[in-house]
Amino acid sequence: MKHFCRQCVLCFFLFSGVMAFSQQRMVDVVKRHEIGKVWAGHPVGFAFLTQHGRQFIAYYDAERRLTVAARELGSDDWRYQVLPSSTGWDSHNYLTMHIDDDNHIHLSGNMHCVPLIYFRTTRPLDISSFEQIPAMVGSEEKRCTYPRFLRGAQKELIFAYRDGQSGNGNDIYNVYDLKTRQWRRLLDQPLTDGKGLMNAYCVGPKAGPDGFFHLCWMWRDTPDCATNHNLSYARSRDLRHWETADGQPVVLPMTLETPGLIVDPTPRKHSGMINMGFDIGFDAEQRVILSYHKYDEKGNSQVYNARREDGRWNIVQTSDWDWRWEFSGGGCVPCEVSGGAVSPTDDGFLAQGYRNREKGSGTWKLDPKTLKPVGKILVERDRMPADWGKLEGSFPGLRVKSARSTADDGSDIIYLLRWETLPVNRDRPRPEPWPEPSSLTLWEVRGKI
Repeated sequence: MKHFCRQCVLCFFLFSGVMAFSQQRMVDVVKRHEIGKVWAGHPVGFAFLTQHGRQFIAYYDAERRLTVAARELGSDDWRYQVLPSSTGWDSHNYLTMHIDDDNHIHLSGNMHCVPLIYFRTTRPLDISSFEQIPAMVGSEEKRCTYPRFLRGAQKELIFAYRDGQSGNGNDIYNVYDLKTRQWRRLLDQPLTDGKGLMNAYCVGPKAGPDGFFHLCWMWRDTPDCATNHNLSYARSRDLRHWETADGQPVVLPMTLETPGLIVDPTPRKHSGMINMGFDIGFDAEQRVILSYHKYDEKGNSQVYNARREDGRWNIVQTSDWDWRWEFSGGGCVPCEVSGGAVSPTDDGFLAQGYRNREKGSGTWKLDPKTLKPVGKILVERDRMPADWGKLEGSFPGLRVKSARSTADDGSDIIYLLRWETLPVNRDRPRPEPWPEPSSLTLWEVRGKI
């Protein structure tokens, strides 16, 4: 979301025009729900789950208080629980939520270099039973950022976060024990360690079609986002034992000096790489492709794709733009250039979504051998409802924010959250006046979004 916060990535690709949409018909709006009013002074990512016939939404209300709303699917009866945490002006403070195998809800967020904030229910699927847990393991929990729940190779529940700050941090992984309801370290040491000199900004671990978890990252030396450098990669089958792209074991923690991890050795400053708009994809042969952007020899911003071929990384400049995105400084930075994950198409090509603030957006058709564009792909998706993008608020600068969820029962209904907010402001307070709180609405739709 930086940092382009991690939970905003899905919303970014769905609703900012990264993909080219057909205009066959609009989605069918089945129903709308009014959830409540939310803070509109700056954007923060909300958490949204639809599981076990129920729906859960974690958000910041009109007073910026952490709130959870829940209902049974098919019901209009929403229940609410306000939790003892309130957000400030920091757009890093997104929320993340997960349900474990005993149906207890785990919730974390509102953290940017602050002590751990973590809640868990004491009764299954009951938001009124949330209690705040002051510690998971008890160490390296004073400067937490970028919380994330994920599942491991054995479907174990894992919690990852950064300990430290931009330019000086490491990545910590915990694993949850269902029997004892206790967390412990998944790894005896951090996964990545900046050694007090830098930190890693990661995409992944992402489960690939080849049975590996894939991790891609770039290092940053200071809070200045212009100091990203050295795109790197590693993989693992179990998130415990890691190796290089060639299968050589890696000793943890992974650092800048660890052999065999650097994919693209860029300059330490003003390389044009930034920790947003980069991703992990695969071709039809299940080879991993790392997508990112940096400056070319002329100083213009370009999307690059790197694929492991014959024991080396083949790095291909995919775009050919005559425009430079100049960025620097700290705080949340609006994303102006991105390359999405590469994926195979049914007709033997590769597809990649892209966005450039000045040059537009769309989906490239890539030659599977050269990774060069040979055309565009019109992605057949239904248009959003006609009034989706129509602003309800009149305050200058408001934008639509969204999140998406689908049920785990095979239903063809897609659930979309919608609210309005001002854009990021480098995590700085805005002077009054501020916009009125906006409506958080849930849209039940049917279509190919």
